[in-house]
Amino acid sequence: MTPNPSTKQETFWTGDFGRHYTDRNSRHLEEWNQFYLDNWGHTKLAMNERFLGHLDREARILEVGCNTGMQLMGLQENGFQHLYGVDIQPYAVEKAKEFTQHVNIVQGSGLDLPFKDGFFDVVGTNGVLIHISPDDLPRVMAEMVRCSKRYIWGFEYYTPEITTIKYRDNVGYAWKGDYARLFLEQLPGQLRLVQQEFFPYVNPAELGNTDCMYLLEKVGA
Repeated sequence: MTPNPSTKQETFWTGDFGRHYTDRNSRHLEEWNQFYLDNWGHTKLAMNERFLGHLDREARILEVGCNTGMQLMGLQENGFQHLYGVDIQPYAVEKAKEFTQHVNIVQGSGLDLPFKDGFFDVVGTNGVLIHISPDDLPRVMAEMVRCSKRYIWGFEYYTPEITTIKYRDNVGYAWKGDYARLFLEQLPGQLRLVQQEFFPYVNPAELGNTDCMYLLEKVGA
């Protein structure tokens, strides 16, 4: 069943724009690794290990906004066995089933994740919170924390304060921000920052831009 889009952004991503995004960004593993090398000077596999390398490979990991599962395939290559993804876009979910094997991917919204409390060891995003309106971030962040037993993990565009940016000439569909700090502010006393690293772009077309990877842990976990 296709989720009913409840926000301007969900409507945008479940329509033609989201479909074209999926087609542009569907890559095989070798091409995907090269994309990260070309843009940040590191493979995503190496970046994953820096943040999740200490975890048991039996850990359950959920990616919110997984699209066609490229990031989940990377985690699988890192050795993780119990991988889940959720995406609002029906076309992406169908494509994900073509690209991935032994990965659990379902349709659903980050605003109302279809999983039990504390079901996952890690709940994360890769370039997804940047596409959620700042007004909706508290709800999505709360849902991610609800479903996580221990860790919140992210890789997102970075600026110290929330900044609206154009996304392929569209306004109101992308923001940069300090998403680790926003998690801590939205859920005071519930999380602590474990690790944070900034990844400046090495791609000449993106020089001056930086992304941030972070790992947060639930207090008392």
